[in-house]
Amino acid sequence: MPRLQQNGLRNRLLRALDPADFERLAAHLEPVDLVLREVLIEPDTPIAHLHFVEEGIVSIIAQTIDERVEVGMVGPEGLGGVSILLGTDRSPNLLIVQATGSTLRVPAAIVRAAFDESRGFRDVLLRYVQCLMIQMSRTTYANARFGIESRLARWILMTHDRLGSDELPLTHEFLSMMLGTRRSSITTATHVLEGNGLIRAKRANIVVLDRAKLEELAGDSYGAAEAEYERLFGSPAAA
Repeated sequence: MPRLQQNGLRNRLLRALDPADFERLAAHLEPVDLVLREVLIEPDTPIAHLHFVEEGIVSIIAQTIDERVEVGMVGPEGLGGVSILLGTDRSPNLLIVQATGSTLRVPAAIVRAAFDESRGFRDVLLRYVQCLMIQMSRTTYANARFGIESRLARWILMTHDRLGSDELPLTHEFLSMMLGTRRSSITTATHVLEGNGLIRAKRANIVVLDRAKLEELAGDSYGAAEAEYERLFGSPAAA
């Protein structure tokens, strides 16, 4: 397999690394396709690989015996498997593919060694953990203070950020699981957003028509994590 070039990657964490730190991983990065609903990390199981997302989205899912709810979203801005960075080898959460694409997976032991040996490497990944923690806290805030229409708007915005396309591959069934609400509530909220000209709903797809209005509807449930990421890593255009 040809050696990966750092400046040719889409993953912003890999691009943010000092070249010497990137070289710690380069020979171990394995391109893997992301298949819809594929489980990348099982709950309460030793994490074998971390996943630097190149394209697509993976979701961090909290699950009980009979229910799953998304608590975090990861795209090309981040990586899955951050528990390895926090001194443990597993998590009660599930990592599942929400939108198809590709990832660069790397053995957890390689990441852990680089994390322990290089302060620069450690700083980049811990800055990302900070952003992910803020994203999760805003999800909690949104669930506690906002109605389903605003939460749906926030979720569409976050998906739009990561996919870079106005056409988002989303079904009502999947949205129901991601937002932890009934499918009928998703259908009603989607109709409201469509009626107000914010989106157009198609079979298994949602098309973003008016991002500014989606941001207005989402209110301050959206934007804090995004602003923190930009503060720490710069804007995508500058990446």
